[in-house]
Amino acid sequence: MIAAALPQETGAYALYYLLAAPLALTITRLNEPVLQPGRYVYVGNARGFGGIRARVARHLRGEKTLHWHIDYLSTEASCVRVDAFLGGNECSVIRELLQNGASTPVPGFGSSDCRICPAHLVCLAGT
Repeated sequence: MIAAALPQETGAYALYYLLAAPLALTITRLNEPVLQPGRYVYVGNARGFGGIRARVARHLRGEKTLHWHIDYLSTEASCVRVDAFLGGNECSVIRELLQNGASTPVPGFGSSDCRICPAHLVCLAGT
C-alpha cells in the first residue's frame, strides 16, 4: 500500500483489514475487544493538513504512538486496501456499509466523538 498515491485533499477514507485469526485489542475503554476472523473496514476523516494522504500514511506506519482506536488495530494487522472519498463524510460511508449488511463488531470503535454512528469499524457481511 503506497500512501503517496493518495490525494492530499480532505475527505473520508476507508481502510480494509482481513483477519484470519481472532485478534485481541488492548483498548481498555472498549473492554479489550476481540475481533473474530473476517473482513473489517475502518472509516475515518481527514480534514487536517495533508488531507487523506497524510492521515492514511500515519495509519499505515507500523511504529507510532497509540492514540486512536484504529492505531490498536493497524499496529497488529495489515491494511489490504484503501479507498478515498474526496470531500466525503465518514458517517455517510458507514451508513452505506451498514445498509449493505455490514455489522458493528465493537460499539463505539473509532466513533467516540460521533453522535450519528454506532461505530466507525464494521465487519463486512458474509464473514
